[in-house]
Amino acid sequence: MKPLQAVGMGLVIVALGAKVNGYDLLADPLGWLLVLYGVRRLPRLPWGSTVPFLCVVALAVSVLLWFPAVPSALADADPSLEWAASLPEIAAVGALCFGLARLAEEAGDRRARTWLRTACTLLVAVALVPVVVLSLRSGAVGAMLLLGLVTIVLVIVLLFAYSARPWAAEPLDQTTPS
Repeated sequence: MKPLQAVGMGLVIVALGAKVNGYDLLADPLGWLLVLYGVRRLPRLPWGSTVPFLCVVALAVSVLLWFPAVPSALADADPSLEWAASLPEIAAVGALCFGLARLAEEAGDRRARTWLRTACTLLVAVALVPVVVLSLRSGAVGAMLLLGLVTIVLVIVLLFAYSARPWAAEPLDQTTPS
């Protein structure tokens, strides 16, 4: 499996939910482990260990949120706490998209760079729109959720679409004799 395919499949697991008695059968921590596996196999990702670190933080938060009592307690206390708990995931995916956009730019792949930067912009909106919606207590929650859904679907599609690009391929092992 190519690195971006692993990341894409991990995000599919994170994005989908199949709850039984409050527990998600498609556990987000498993998805984040797959994302982390793919990220660690990416060549020369800008910022070195920043993206893997953010993925580890998202993994840790997803472990806590997998237990139904935790998101329930956050929602009961204040809806903004639910939003705050989603920020590590958004930051990890945003940093990944930005790093991939840099790799695409260095390789001269302008179209990929543009789409990945668009995904970054949408991720920033996904992170910031809840501040406005929750503070105004407006009825735009549906639009906010739709923006998040469209954004994660776009990111997943881009990851699979660009998985075969040379700038996203796993580096060849130069130590193995031919």
